[in-house]
Amino acid sequence: MKIFFVTSNIGKVKEAKAFLEPLGIEIEPLKISYPEIQADSLEDVVKFGIEWLKDRIPGYFFIEDSGLFIEALNGFPGVYSAYVYKTIGLDGILKLMENVENRKAYFRSVIGYYNGNVHIFTGTVQGKISYDKRGTHGFGYDPIFVPDGYEKTFAEMTTEEKNAISHRGKALKEFHRWLKENLKY
Repeated sequence: MKIFFVTSNIGKVKEAKAFLEPLGIEIEPLKISYPEIQADSLEDVVKFGIEWLKDRIPGYFFIEDSGLFIEALNGFPGVYSAYVYKTIGLDGILKLMENVENRKAYFRSVIGYYNGNVHIFTGTVQGKISYDKRGTHGFGYDPIFVPDGYEKTFAEMTTEEKNAISHRGKALKEFHRWLKENLKY
C-alpha cells in the first residue's frame, strides 16, 4: 500500500518510513506547500491542511503537525512551534528558560490521514527542557527535549529509540493500528 506523506521535513519522513515501511506501507514524500493556519489546537491546523489538500493530491495522504508545549511558558511555543523554531531557535528557547526551575514540557503530534474521510491520530510524550543543546540526531527541538525516564535528549537517541517513545511514534502507532484494522492489508 502506498500513502503520500505531505511534508518537506526529511526527519519526519525518516521516522515515518522507519515505523511504517517494515509493516508493508510505502511512504512517498510529497512536497506541496499548504497554508498552516494560526489556531488554538494542532488538530485544527491539521484538519484545515487536509481540507485544503484533499482535491490537490491523487491518492491517500497524511500530514503531521507537532508542537512543544512548555509548562513554565504557559504552553508556548505550542501550535507556533515551527514559527518559533525558525525565528528564535533553540538558543531563544533556552534563553527564555534561563533561571526557570520548572522545566516540564511535552511534545504533541497530530497526524491527519485522508482517504475520502479525515482521520486524526495523536501522540504525546512528557519530559523536560534541558539546560543546553545535546546530540546530533533528530531535528527541530530534539536537542533540548529530555523525555521522562531518560537522561538523553531526543537528539542523543537513534531513530529507533526515539520512535519507540516519541509523540510522533505514538501517533504513528495509532495510525498503523487503524490502517491494519480498517484496510486489511
